[in-house]
Amino acid sequence: MFDTKPYEKKMESAIAHLEEEMKKIRTGRAHPDMLDSVIVKAYGATMPLVQVANITVPESQMIMVSPFDPSHVQAIAAAIRDASSLGFNPTDDGRVIRVPVPPLTEERRRDMVKQLSDKVEECRITLRTIRQEAIKDARRKKDAKELSEDDVKAIEKGIDDSMRDYQTKIDEVFKAKEKEVMTV
Repeated sequence: MFDTKPYEKKMESAIAHLEEEMKKIRTGRAHPDMLDSVIVKAYGATMPLVQVANITVPESQMIMVSPFDPSHVQAIAAAIRDASSLGFNPTDDGRVIRVPVPPLTEERRRDMVKQLSDKVEECRITLRTIRQEAIKDARRKKDAKELSEDDVKAIEKGIDDSMRDYQTKIDEVFKAKEKEVMTV
């Protein structure tokens, strides 16, 4: 018999990846995950910011970064400033780095919704690829006489039903994040 579980797991991981990507998009309110994409040069290597500093949100429009080693304050501030997709301008007092989160303009909000829809489309493409892979695998087994034509049709129907469910999940995630971004 044909097992669709591996393909459903791949689809689940595609949705999880989309949700993680959505967290990285700013909404005007400070959140520690906003700095997940920042890579810092420290200890002779490049590493994620979370490995060299503690990130907190003391208020809704401010992120505070406390380096584990105070000698990395300048490198961390530069890395945050250089992350152009974030558009942050951090300040430091030699011990901690404060990152003010400016309120979003209407134009910037619309740009972010476009970024969201690009990520959603990438996820849809991934799901379609997984679907095609599953159907191709089922047809290959049919050609090898391991499955009948009726089995293949049932498998295709099951995969298409799963696809519809995942498409609905994607739409829900997108609508929720879009509402969050567009809310002033």
